[in-house]
Amino acid sequence: MCTMIVQQIEIDGSGKGQGGWFSLQQANVSYDHPFNAPMEHALNIDFVNEAQGPGARVAVELSATAARSLVQTILAVLERAEAGGHLDI
Repeated sequence: MCTMIVQQIEIDGSGKGQGGWFSLQQANVSYDHPFNAPMEHALNIDFVNEAQGPGARVAVELSATAARSLVQTILAVLERAEAGGHLDI
């Protein structure tokens, strides 16, 4: 049995839902039972703007392997952008 692990962070970006694009202000990251993914546990990320209500949400459920691969890929792309002088810090 797994105890749900949850962490929230403030973010700055945009997400696209059924109603189109909206600003993102928060991400909720958890490791728990997924709602839809066919696995016992998943890394779940909810990108949200609570001020805009429940429709301003993008949810992702990933296997641990996929989540680790995504993290490595994000870091690699940011490193390449920084090395090329394209990253605004």
